[in-house]
Amino acid sequence: MSLSPPRATRTGHSRYEKEVAAHPGSSTEDRPKWLGPWLLGDTLGKGTSGLVRLAKHKHTGKLAAVKIIPKVNIDTSLPNGDLKAEKIMRGVHREMVILKLIHHPNVMAMYDVWEEESDLYLLLEYVQGGELFDHLVTKGRLQPAEALFFFKQIISGIEYCHRFSICHRDLKPENLLIDANRNIKIADFGMAAYGAGMLETSCGSPHYASPEIVAGKLYYGPASDIWSCGVVLFALLTGRLPFDNENLRVLLQRVRAGRYEIPTHVPESAKDLIRKMLVVNPKERISMTDIIAHPFFTS
Repeated sequence: MSLSPPRATRTGHSRYEKEVAAHPGSSTEDRPKWLGPWLLGDTLGKGTSGLVRLAKHKHTGKLAAVKIIPKVNIDTSLPNGDLKAEKIMRGVHREMVILKLIHHPNVMAMYDVWEEESDLYLLLEYVQGGELFDHLVTKGRLQPAEALFFFKQIISGIEYCHRFSICHRDLKPENLLIDANRNIKIADFGMAAYGAGMLETSCGSPHYASPEIVAGKLYYGPASDIWSCGVVLFALLTGRLPFDNENLRVLLQRVRAGRYEIPTHVPESAKDLIRKMLVVNPKERISMTDIIAHPFFTS
């Protein structure tokens, strides 16, 4: 059983190191350019919304990842404006608003936003360590202590977001980055939702999405994030996914039914927490407060 479905081709800060080779510095896209005190350098990635380039602050030496979004890609009033442009525009605006609002050591920071006639620039924290996904693929599965070390940081960041009525809605190891000090940085808030009401938009990967999302029901964002965190914990401890099938229809059936098996090597306290997080009925699913008080979390 594979850990994750094939990656989609998209701009994402978790893809930095992999995409450098695909976009060498000789490209005209890598010509030096100043944005105030920031000097833009090599291209780190390229996707549907635009380029991501490395930048360095001329006074502090701090590095940043600059997401460059051509305005033509997000202007739905232009002749070529379409649903794709509207989707990109909403995601960019959502990410800007949310990252301006929240400041937490386990959430990727946004340093600044610049605007020119043709482009919008988001200056984001540069995370060199890569994705938690790649770390997990390399190791196969994590020992309980290491899994808990990362899981605590994920929960800390998500719990903080929930305090501001922000739910991520696309939690998966590909969107969880590791910095040089092994700190988790939650990234990619393009699908996040803000507000305390019920939600209806279906989003995220079906492997990590909650039963209420894949069933097309109205859902409560924080409870769906907790389900996704439960899937991530399962993956950290086992090196595979609880719900997986090459046939999408079968996969969604398994998610809706909550059918999965936990390997025997997983500690009993971790099994108990996973079972409480992967409860199909969101009203009966464990709360964030009870996750933090759970014996596995406090061990």
